[in-house]
Amino acid sequence: MMQGVEALKIIARHQGDAVVITTETPFLMWDSISANQELHLPVINSMGKASSVGLGLALARPDLKVMVIDADGSLLMNLGSLVTIANRSPGNLLHFVYQNNVYGVSGGQPLPGIGRFSFAGLAKSAGYPNAFEFDQLEDFALKLPQLLEMVGPTLACLEVEDQWPTRPLPARHTTHAFHEVAEALARS
Repeated sequence: MMQGVEALKIIARHQGDAVVITTETPFLMWDSISANQELHLPVINSMGKASSVGLGLALARPDLKVMVIDADGSLLMNLGSLVTIANRSPGNLLHFVYQNNVYGVSGGQPLPGIGRFSFAGLAKSAGYPNAFEFDQLEDFALKLPQLLEMVGPTLACLEVEDQWPTRPLPARHTTHAFHEVAEALARS
């Protein structure tokens, strides 16, 4: 398994001018990792909705790369988004699933069904043309540039171990962050 923070650092190094949408545990780390905060849209206090927000943004701005860094527990609460995303088929959407097998921000409770399903398998079944699983940091680092070039939607499940303590989400508001991202996109 990979260290979660190291996997996120690899994504941050390849962010470029992509909008990054985070939720739950990845959100807790992203601001300390990414140097491009003006293109960070946190979706907090809306568990399960990051992939749907990412779909909307990818459809509205097909000229931009959109990266969703979803949490596994969050995606489990809205699995139907996989079918909706595949149906709309946004070529500019790269959907990461941060799979640490716990509901981290609510206390570290284990996810149901651990080891009985595959997020990449679910995405393929839903109609994603590209779906991958990574449990080795080196493999992920080597493959990420290719993932960024694929016509999506593309899902990459990152099997990670967390090194960060679980804690409640800070009071950063999605609405405020949305306005920051909109202003940054208007300038580009």
